[in-house]
Amino acid sequence: MYRYADNKDLDMLALQELFLALDWDSGNHPEQLTQAIQSSTSVFTAWDGEKLVGLVNVLSDGHMAAYIHYMLVHPAYQGHGIGKHLMDTVAEKYADVPHKVLVAYGEAIGFYEQCGYHCAEGTAPMFMTSLKI
Repeated sequence: MYRYADNKDLDMLALQELFLALDWDSGNHPEQLTQAIQSSTSVFTAWDGEKLVGLVNVLSDGHMAAYIHYMLVHPAYQGHGIGKHLMDTVAEKYADVPHKVLVAYGEAIGFYEQCGYHCAEGTAPMFMTSLKI
């Protein structure tokens, strides 16, 4: 039903549409967003025909740590297993990397717990950003 790909060369408008569909401020900076995605270590995507409906990107040193920065599924496609498939792809690709880290917000925490992630005791995500969080 959905097509999955490992591809960093994504159309700027497709990226912007996906990010803005989720009200993510990064979508308001399409040129920088496109450059950020292209500079990622890995980018796994989900497609419905020609429409980008899901994306996860990873920044990694390839040995000790992999940081999942973006994980998005278009609201109209949530609940169809796309996010789980993308996270499983990351887990498989980075199976030999001992630390996989992400920042989860609100209702997404339960989803990431189902994917095997947990909140580390005594830690808190910290930011220095000019983007809306």
